[in-house]
Amino acid sequence: MSIEIGLNMEFVRRSEKPFAEGVEWAARLGYTYVEPMLHTGRELMSEAGYYHSVSMEEDPHFIKDILDRHGLKPSAVSAHCPLMRPEVSVMYLQRAIQFAAVLKAPVVNTDESYRPDWVVGDEAWPIMTYTLRAVMRVAERYGISIGIEPHNAISRTTDGLLRIAGLVDSPLLGINYDTGNGYLAGEDIYDALERIGSRLVHVHAKDISEEHSEAERGKVAGTPVGCGCGDGVVDWERVISIVRKHGFGGVFSVECGTPDEAARSLAHLSPLLEPKEETVAQG
Repeated sequence: MSIEIGLNMEFVRRSEKPFAEGVEWAARLGYTYVEPMLHTGRELMSEAGYYHSVSMEEDPHFIKDILDRHGLKPSAVSAHCPLMRPEVSVMYLQRAIQFAAVLKAPVVNTDESYRPDWVVGDEAWPIMTYTLRAVMRVAERYGISIGIEPHNAISRTTDGLLRIAGLVDSPLLGINYDTGNGYLAGEDIYDALERIGSRLVHVHAKDISEEHSEAERGKVAGTPVGCGCGDGVVDWERVISIVRKHGFGGVFSVECGTPDEAARSLAHLSPLLEPKEETVAQG
């Protein structure tokens, strides 16, 4: 199965550009997939054109028009919300699934987010189970996968990530593995990908610079963006080999901070993801 390369829209966050301009940049750089970020309600920065996030109060068909105009497809939508607050997350994720269905995005990415002060000890697990059960009913109706990302106190470890992704028995509940978050949390990302195996539905291709690694590894549960793929500590050839072995055929969504890093990431990953020709023994 082929693996494609996409670009998370975070790459224009520091450029203070709107979603439509970010999509145009991604197409110009040579990407064919992007990962829009969704939010609820209306807020000043994106309304004024200084931020790339898309309100789910917008008609999703107009957002799809922007993608179609530039020949781009969505690899997923980013819809991170606190799973331990079902009064927030159930409606948010159900709406994100419906939005993704119009865009024809096969995955909705999220994570456990923060633990509210009033959720103590093991109370987190039944609350997250309730949230995910309510969400997966809608995900299964629309045929959209939910990808849990390593990004906070529980999911920072591979054990915790796998436990969250196993709270509901559904073939559409999987993992969006973020290589940079896993690495900074102190995990062996290659062992993590082996353990995740066929549960992988999407990848945040995030590299971490040596300086970033020295400053924060083992001290944080994640980071918004990394450096350009190939500029940091991640062995991308090894990552690709592992996920191919487990049959992954989705998208590596590059999570970096600038258009220049996005260009370098595409140049680095493209030859590594080219199909390998099989050699036939002679004789």
